[in-house]
Amino acid sequence: MVSETFSGQVRENHMKAREQVRDSSDFNSWIDGSRYDTEKTFETIDPVIGEPITTIPRCHSREVDTAVDAAWRAFDEEWSETTPAERSQLLFDWIEVLRDHIDELSVIECIDTGKPISQARGEVEGAIGTLAYYASICQSQEGRQISTAEDLHLYTRKEPYGVVGQITPWNFPIWAAAWKLGPALGAGNTTVLKPSAEAPMTTIRIAELSEGIFPDGVVNVVTGTGSEVGGALTEHDRVRKISFTGSVSVGQKVMKAAAENVAPVTLELGGKSPFIVFPDADLEKAVNAVADGIFYSTGEICDAFSRTIVHESVHGEFVDRFIEKAESYTLGDPLDEETTMGPLTTESQYETVMEYIEAGESEGATLLTGGGTPDDTDLQNGWFVEPTVFDDVENDMRIAREEIFGPVQTINTFSSYDEAIELANDTEFGLAAGIATERTSIVHNAAADIEAGLIYVNEYGPILPEAPYGGFKASGIGKDLGTEVLDHYQQTKSVYVNLDDPEL
Repeated sequence: MVSETFSGQVRENHMKAREQVRDSSDFNSWIDGSRYDTEKTFETIDPVIGEPITTIPRCHSREVDTAVDAAWRAFDEEWSETTPAERSQLLFDWIEVLRDHIDELSVIECIDTGKPISQARGEVEGAIGTLAYYASICQSQEGRQISTAEDLHLYTRKEPYGVVGQITPWNFPIWAAAWKLGPALGAGNTTVLKPSAEAPMTTIRIAELSEGIFPDGVVNVVTGTGSEVGGALTEHDRVRKISFTGSVSVGQKVMKAAAENVAPVTLELGGKSPFIVFPDADLEKAVNAVADGIFYSTGEICDAFSRTIVHESVHGEFVDRFIEKAESYTLGDPLDEETTMGPLTTESQYETVMEYIEAGESEGATLLTGGGTPDDTDLQNGWFVEPTVFDDVENDMRIAREEIFGPVQTINTFSSYDEAIELANDTEFGLAAGIATERTSIVHNAAADIEAGLIYVNEYGPILPEAPYGGFKASGIGKDLGTEVLDHYQQTKSVYVNLDDPEL
């Protein structure tokens, strides 16, 4: 269904919100502990009304050089000498400031991405929780002693790389920034982070809110396009490690660029995640899990449950329930607490999703609900797409194979366990998968047999900082989150100390 707010009121709400966030910041880049402006700028657009929110500096390679120099200076002069306990305390100091600005950051995230305000607030809190996790565990880092001979003391040290480059996407701006910054800083690195040009505002703001806490140059945010800033960052010969979240095609370019400098990379890329509904599943749980996994954040999620594979014996009932669920979402102004689905974040993504919907119909899939934009004229200026469900989908169709990144669900059926696993794995991606069943034996066997880095059972999520996050196959290499990510931001050194016989 559609909200009943008037378009004039929606626009007025967003004009007030824009004024509010512009009063909080000029939204410049953040380099060497201060705001950094450029002559050339670009606009970030409010996806609800299609109007600019503010202008953002359009940096180039020279600003990347400046930021990298500042990061190395901060590392060499101060940051490399800090202890884990000191870094932990500074992170907690930053977290306390961020907690004082939750409402402000939530509004910024809402109008920059189109997320409903309740989701934006949850993601701001999730980002702060992620930083708190790394502020806590960075103190537990340790090397190990290796037993050899009595005349040899052999041990390992964990050391930071120095300056790391980080690139985050537009679909979860503040949360993704926390995923990158928390472990990198906790492990002892300084950072140069490029947020997406489509939604950079919360990343800029949290960097500004670190002023006076971290030494100048420890955190740097350089804004601009992927070709002008992202390329310069990944190709930079003084950036020792790269962490990238985004599309497969760009991830491949990042990996090639980093290879020129033999810089290690962490890549969290795309997904086409299956959700298998076994015949014994609790269908209410299954429907809610799939809906959460494809309609949350308007489907702009890397691990979205975009392919539902349903046992033929429960297909009909599942479809009926799922259509009802899809049609229950409230499309409207994301600033309204009653809204449960906002617009897509960018006009180009809106056009992409609509093209996939047309492709699904032309390939012969059955459109069960959605597929268009709301009739309500209040929403005509925004990039809204109705929750969309296709049935009778074959696994060779484009909508079943390619990442749509929108609120589009495909459904096909299976008759045996082996067929379900084969369909689930018949994709180049391997980020996530879901299982709906009440049988423990199916849970553990399917979790082992599905080729994906994340397995959700009877639910979508939660995503917790305690667990590694990352995919198999084309979905990337390395991990975000968990204790494992600290290893990706550190190098291991082995130290051999030969001991003479003790003599007095």
